[in-house]
Amino acid sequence: MNLLERLNQDMKNAMKNKEKDRLSVIRMVKSSLQNEQIKLGRELTDDESLTVLNRELKQRKDSLHEFEQANREDLASKLRDEIAVLVVYMPEQLSEEEVSKIVVEAIADVGASTKADMGKVMGAVMPKVKGKADGGLVNRLVQQHLS
Repeated sequence: MNLLERLNQDMKNAMKNKEKDRLSVIRMVKSSLQNEQIKLGRELTDDESLTVLNRELKQRKDSLHEFEQANREDLASKLRDEIAVLVVYMPEQLSEEEVSKIVVEAIADVGASTKADMGKVMGAVMPKVKGKADGGLVNRLVQQHLS
């Protein structure tokens, strides 16, 4: 079952169970996926669907950070709920140790030795961990290993 089919099924369940907030988030994500399909003019691959889902999650995490800094707990709480709904559709996240191992392999593969090579390493690592690890974590680990 692909992501769109799963969202449709969960949307029906949310309607039956009268879960308004969950339904709203599912509709937003579904809309984003359909907009991307229209933009590309074809069905989305699993990888492309994951990219859209990642984008939605990142937007909410960024907004959450801003709301927390502005002491807007009412808005932050709503976003935490939305993030919880979105995380269900994400693949299982890699641990910091697993990401670190991938970073070390990538450094060896591209022959990186200084922070100037960070772009090469990030370019090699990100496709391997797409959707499975936060970009901030990857960035921090690459910097650590290149220091």
